[in-house]
Amino acid sequence: MTSKENNAAEQLVDAVVEGIQDKKGTNIAILDMREIDGSVCQFFVICDGDSNTQVGAIGDSVEDLVREKLGEKPYHIEGKENAEWVLVDYVDVVVHIFQRPIRSFYNLEELWADARRTDIENIF
Repeated sequence: MTSKENNAAEQLVDAVVEGIQDKKGTNIAILDMREIDGSVCQFFVICDGDSNTQVGAIGDSVEDLVREKLGEKPYHIEGKENAEWVLVDYVDVVVHIFQRPIRSFYNLEELWADARRTDIENIF
């Protein structure tokens, strides 16, 4: 992995976090997957929304802000229909936007506990 690829992924993470914060997403966690053997990406970004509407809005905000700032479009999006868990896949960065009970049920942070974790403070 080149430093240019790492820098691009880190810029993508920053834009994703900004998109989440724009719609008041909470409990943002960044899991650095780069040291994990067999990981599917470089970073997971995980957050909570309080309703289907907010989860959907956070997903839209992430897409819009990343496109605006970096000119990137997601490779794949899942979950917009019911918006309990929306996944926005940028290949190197995978964004998981959960309603809180769904996040607790799947507990991705525990599943990937070997990853270095960075928690972002809520800004409101």
